[in-house]
Amino acid sequence: MAVFNRDSADEVSRGARAIVVRADVPGAERRDSDARIEEAKGLALAIGIDVRAAQAFRVRDRKPATLFGSGQVDSIAALAQENEAELVIVDNALSPVQQSNLEKATGAKVIDRTGLILEIFGERAATNEGRLQVELAHLDYQAGRLVRSWTHLERQRGGFGFLGGPGETQIEADRRMIRDRMAKIRRELEQVTRTRGLHRARRQRAPWPVIALVGYTNAGKSTLFNRLTGADVMAEDLLFATLDPTMRQIALPGLDKAILSDTVGFVSDLPTQLIAAFRATLEEVLSADMIVHVRDIAHPDSEAQRDDVLDVLAELGIGGEQPQEDAPVIIEAWNKLDLLDAEAAAYVREAAARRDDVVILSALTGEGVDLLQRAIATRMTAGARVHKLRVPLADGAAIAWLHEHGEVLGSNPDGGDMAIEVRLSDSALARFWKRERD
Repeated sequence: MAVFNRDSADEVSRGARAIVVRADVPGAERRDSDARIEEAKGLALAIGIDVRAAQAFRVRDRKPATLFGSGQVDSIAALAQENEAELVIVDNALSPVQQSNLEKATGAKVIDRTGLILEIFGERAATNEGRLQVELAHLDYQAGRLVRSWTHLERQRGGFGFLGGPGETQIEADRRMIRDRMAKIRRELEQVTRTRGLHRARRQRAPWPVIALVGYTNAGKSTLFNRLTGADVMAEDLLFATLDPTMRQIALPGLDKAILSDTVGFVSDLPTQLIAAFRATLEEVLSADMIVHVRDIAHPDSEAQRDDVLDVLAELGIGGEQPQEDAPVIIEAWNKLDLLDAEAAAYVREAAARRDDVVILSALTGEGVDLLQRAIATRMTAGARVHKLRVPLADGAAIAWLHEHGEVLGSNPDGGDMAIEVRLSDSALARFWKRERD
């Protein structure tokens, strides 16, 4: 489902015959070429595209006109013809000029990595906020490509009244239409963001910690979410199976209640339009008390995927060189243990044993999930110290919050206040004061 299609030629059809190609630039990638090609094929399969062939080309210098060298462009055209491809997917970011020139050379529609991810997000977004965010990102992407696919709009049209002036071209009018639509979406999203902020503030005032699951797409977050909560969130072997955040209540050892949040999967080279558009959704991660970074430990590029996730978290102020002062604690859940053979499993267990922020598990079989639950609870209550606080007797919610988040050692009415002696972690105390300010 394309979110914004002004021209039917811009649509990506399910079942379309396609080839996947990629320009590998030496020294520019964290992972090997085969893994990137496989991921690009997975992205295409996620929206039902029929991938007939895939090939990576080593490119010493990116060509401004076509990205690939002239001989490589000929090879791509031959590969497309050989496979009767209607679509050429380039697993790189293309400029409008490069996209247009490749379409002329191959005789097929060309879509780059950004466009492909936008197509997936457009098909999967389920909530009103998700759909608005995707449409905004798609409009931003399309605005720079009007000259590529809408050349038929370069005709003049007469002005009417004070709008546009005489001789405004259709393409200028369409750009203005896109700008107006984007402005309207931003206003709607601001309202949604305010509503989400109110919900978040209520959760922060509520006496329950929030744990967010993050990770590379298809790392098994939704399967783990379902295992921990008993929910039935979509969990398939597909990239970006989950787009909209989902929250459920869970119980943990020593914690009566907690809120678990399943979030959108990250991916390398996530389009900048989507990072901006989904910032409000990702802020759910920033407001969490703890982050569980779910990793597909059986994937050959698990380390590179980890780095990609940490890069996005750093953009949000979590981790990185300058993390926010009250940033949530992060632990790693090394998932898909069931896919490892005995030798690989032994190696992974040995590596995990050297760290105190890692739990090995299989969300599919349930092995190790109890260890993760205990690790979360232990971290949530770690570093607790005794504090003497005074809370207004009338503020029952604050008193309940302290009982839920800490160990109340004693409490006595004192005038209009309740004097409470409570053991709290530093992070929980910071959340309590933040709650009081809000």
